[in-house]
Amino acid sequence: MVEKNYLKEISEIKSIMNKSSRFISLSGLSGILAGIYALIGAAIAIYILENYKNSYSGVSLLPISYLEYLLLSIALVVLVLAILTAFVLSSKKAKKSGEKLWHATSKRLLINFAIPLFTGGVFCLVLYQNNLIGLIAPSTLIFYGLACLNASKYTLGDIRYLGIINIVLGLIATQFIGYGLYFWALGFGVFHIVYGTVLYNKYGKK
Repeated sequence: MVEKNYLKEISEIKSIMNKSSRFISLSGLSGILAGIYALIGAAIAIYILENYKNSYSGVSLLPISYLEYLLLSIALVVLVLAILTAFVLSSKKAKKSGEKLWHATSKRLLINFAIPLFTGGVFCLVLYQNNLIGLIAPSTLIFYGLACLNASKYTLGDIRYLGIINIVLGLIATQFIGYGLYFWALGFGVFHIVYGTVLYNKYGKK
């Protein structure tokens, strides 16, 4: 009986330490929705690119600069929607579990996630500057994967697997230039939905 009480106390101590060192209010549902947003964005982008040239005359229907801004706008809308959804749903989950959303651990999580992501954003601008457009989609996958991997020590460990998958997928995509959007849809769309579903079922349907 005494041994069972000790085990229970040890389990409670480990749980408290885990909560203090990791941000555990990530919402699985937000991952699923982020994946859906990415798939919709990728589908719209692919449709625009496929209809960029008139199939009969071969004449461009849109100026290249306008096309680039349009694709960038789609990517930004997907990003903003994903961030807002993650913030709202994680806030609700944190409130429900009695955890603060903004504290020392969540700050460390954000910083460790943002550094590789910001670096990747600057690197993609350099690729664009040098007209290496085909490497932008693979690079976003690689740096996003590195961001997830870097942040995983401050949140649910499962996120490291999402990071590793996206890094590998990005590296593979560098060998299939011209199909970047499809890899982008797979990494940010399909794998995000799978990851979100696992999180949703494993850590509570909140």
